[in-house]
Amino acid sequence: MSHGNMNLTLKIWRQNSGSEPGQLVTYPVKDISPDMSFLEMFDVLNEQLVAKNESPIVFDHDCREGICGMCSMVINGRAHGPKTGITTCQLHMRSFKDGDTIVVEPWRAQAFPVIKDLTVDRSSFERIQAKGGFISVNTGTAQDANCLPIPKDDADASFNAAACIGCGACVATCKNASAMLFVAAKVSQFALLPQGKVEATTRVKNMVAQMDAEGFGSCTNTSACEVECPKGISLENIARMNREYLVANCVD
Repeated sequence: MSHGNMNLTLKIWRQNSGSEPGQLVTYPVKDISPDMSFLEMFDVLNEQLVAKNESPIVFDHDCREGICGMCSMVINGRAHGPKTGITTCQLHMRSFKDGDTIVVEPWRAQAFPVIKDLTVDRSSFERIQAKGGFISVNTGTAQDANCLPIPKDDADASFNAAACIGCGACVATCKNASAMLFVAAKVSQFALLPQGKVEATTRVKNMVAQMDAEGFGSCTNTSACEVECPKGISLENIARMNREYLVANCVD
């Protein structure tokens, strides 16, 4: 083994399909560089499995730059692993020690059914987004952005809410599998802007209704979602969405 490299034991969830039972399977990996990302380590393991004519581990990934939110893994019981404010693809093996055992599981939620191994179906988020996470008002030619009377505090709060990448770590972390932080972020980014006011009533009602229809749990304000969110989305957004929802129902 090269100096500083690690031997690890991985316990990885293997499940052939959502309709079949799954189980943790143990895989030893050797000579892992501490400079590898967690996904690069998985690539090495999969190459070894393919070389032995075994089925590689299925996991989601795309940009590997912490932008897309695809790399959804629960690592040793924490969404995206032991570090705060990063996605799984930004986690490096130097966060672990030689000889460690690492348990890797998929997101666990009724509304995120397992497709295979570590990959789950998160299209429920897309259906919620389609119910109102946009502005469709015909505004004509866009005016100069500097002419829009938006207080900087509101603009900053909207931008921070819009930073949500929809990875689902909030759901995987929540003991109730609630999607409130995700939905609240998508509601808040428009609720704070004048462009979002026209459709505000229908937006929050439709998105919350779809969230409930998808089978996500309720929010009990345990704050785990905010702690594990790789983008640090604030619980303040949930309070804002609750106010928006109350006002929307009072309007009717």
